[in-house]
Amino acid sequence: MTAADCVLGIELGSTRIKAVLLDKQHRPVASGSYSWENELKDGVWTYSLEDAEKGLQACFADLRQDAEAKLGQKLTTVGAIGVSAMMHGYLAFDGAGKLLVPFRTWRNTMTGEAAAKLSALFGFNIPQRWSIAHLEQALLNGEAHLPELRFFTTLAGWVHWRLTGEKVIGIGDASGMFPIDSETLDYNETMLRQFDALPEAAALACPLRDLLPKVLTAGQAAGKLTEEGAKLLDPSGALRPGIPLAPPEGDAGTGMAATNSVAVGTGNVSAGTSDFAMVVVDALPGVHREIDMVTTPAGKPVAMVHCNNCTSDINAWAGLFGEFAEAVGVKMDSGALFDLLFRKALEGAPDGGGLLSYNYDSGEGVTDLDEGRPLFLRQPGARLGLGDFMRTHLMSALATLKIGLDILTGEEKVAIRQLYAHGGFFKTPEAGQRMLAAAVDAPVSVMETAGEGGPYGMALLCAYLLEKKEGEALETFLAERVFAGASTSTLTAKAEDVEGFRAFLEKYRRAFPVEKAAVDAF
Repeated sequence: MTAADCVLGIELGSTRIKAVLLDKQHRPVASGSYSWENELKDGVWTYSLEDAEKGLQACFADLRQDAEAKLGQKLTTVGAIGVSAMMHGYLAFDGAGKLLVPFRTWRNTMTGEAAAKLSALFGFNIPQRWSIAHLEQALLNGEAHLPELRFFTTLAGWVHWRLTGEKVIGIGDASGMFPIDSETLDYNETMLRQFDALPEAAALACPLRDLLPKVLTAGQAAGKLTEEGAKLLDPSGALRPGIPLAPPEGDAGTGMAATNSVAVGTGNVSAGTSDFAMVVVDALPGVHREIDMVTTPAGKPVAMVHCNNCTSDINAWAGLFGEFAEAVGVKMDSGALFDLLFRKALEGAPDGGGLLSYNYDSGEGVTDLDEGRPLFLRQPGARLGLGDFMRTHLMSALATLKIGLDILTGEEKVAIRQLYAHGGFFKTPEAGQRMLAAAVDAPVSVMETAGEGGPYGMALLCAYLLEKKEGEALETFLAERVFAGASTSTLTAKAEDVEGFRAFLEKYRRAFPVEKAAVDAF
């Protein structure tokens, strides 16, 4: 096997940039990563594009070192490359490609007025983090950069543009910018016209469609790596240009691909810094503020519950425990520390005992909070044991997701028969999986590749680009040629776990005014 037989998926996640190289049997053979963090600058959650470039290069260098050690050859080319990243947000550029305002990420909750106005106009839920909500809010605020605006895109779309020179985007990522018509596999034309007719849109130099990247579906050619792109990814000069690229995707789409959840009736949960559940549906449900309508990488409609907050508060507590361990002379690897803490959660009371946690590091659209305050509460006399403490935090990380899913399963009667799970929350065997199964009261499956997550899914989309047969659908390719013999662990929650999570969520809902008060008072 040579590197030219492999495909490379890269994903810019919220805390790590990660790359995975797959062989012809779609097995991971090498990986690389780079840690980074968002910043709150002038009230805006952002990443600098300089940091993104630095992270891409460091991640690729780490991958190259791993690949060359395992393959015994210099990494100068691969069969295809694909880039995915956190969805949504606002990256705005002028005609010369200059960034007009700092990158506004999905985490911001500053577009409430715009989101409400567009949702009413379109008759379609537009969440605050969507790119079009950011543009509309900028228009409503009369921001000075708008007459210069010639292009806006997502983080994955920007990286792809830098690598290929092509202003394109995968349909799944596009569905977090502007509503998609799953019949035409393009932006919704009626809604484009409605937007252009808004009085404030007169501040723009051209129609909205001309500002948006071109929509592509999985399997379509999306350009080739240019000389400049090769140097951006690999400043050493070893990587050769000319490598084909798959359409850039969002982390929702790559999560669907990574878990074989792109066919109607399938569903998955991705849990890391944020968490989201996606169920592929055959028809659009009613309009709910708590439910997004996005698409698979092939354009099928997906009902999505997205929560801004999942593991950030757990990470902070793990950092505290790690600092304490080091202070008493025990230096623990972060992976071992998380495994220990997650396993202790399995020893806790099913409802967390007399403890309660709100994991809101930032605002949360599902529960209508513009800001968040991580909050831990304890009833007087409640036992403060590590098992109860960690179980409380694991349940808190899934509580908001459960609130959104209850709308989908209750009001819309969407049945959740089984979910596939992936992301860092599920790396420790059983713990996160058992908590999710208790929350949704349905079997939860984790594949052996669950820890690879998005970059693995992006690499599979690269494989589809190269290997698909004439007329072969993405769901057929994944089910029959990738996951047919995949090793999967499925867990069904015990009755006491389900009842425990229900009791915890009841406490969580009842005490929610405390979280709101904390935002106001602290």
